[in-house]
Amino acid sequence: MVTLNRIYTKTGDDGTTALGTGERRPKYDLRIEAYGTVDETNAAIGVVRLHTRDMPEFDAMLGRIQNDLFDLGADLAVPEREGKAERLRVVASQVERLERDIDALNDKLAPLTSFVLPGGTPAAAYLHVARTICRRAERVMVELAARPGEPVGAAGIQYMNRLSDFLFVASRAANHNGAGDVLWVPGQNR
Repeated sequence: MVTLNRIYTKTGDDGTTALGTGERRPKYDLRIEAYGTVDETNAAIGVVRLHTRDMPEFDAMLGRIQNDLFDLGADLAVPEREGKAERLRVVASQVERLERDIDALNDKLAPLTSFVLPGGTPAAAYLHVARTICRRAERVMVELAARPGEPVGAAGIQYMNRLSDFLFVASRAANHNGAGDVLWVPGQNR
């Protein structure tokens, strides 16, 4: 259980922040960037949910994803170290649930005949914004994982990769199951 009595601590005034281990890192550190961008993805999904209240099953999927993203933030904030007690980690079952949700949404969609431009309904447009932020978070996580001594769980990277797929499929679902998709017309403005 988390208890927050005081929101400001002043400990970050020197340009550093603490990982879940207590280790201080500069605020521009790549690990901080990784979980900060995951948090940004979560916030974008929160905006999407302003437009999905009338779709309870769809909205519930987004709510589960928001909780998973908090799990991922906690995972990234406490790097796995030899001999240390295990902390909260994103696990394969979370990735698998996301895959099932993708399949459930995608089953109702017609195959694409063109690339889709971000747009359509407000929910769809915001889902595209969340998707692009998610892709950035994934890129930062992969870069972090490539650095020596900076472990990132494979399931966390897989989760973000699937999440961007989910957000794309969800944008089509939010566009009246693809009927409202805005399609790319190559060379239209030549």
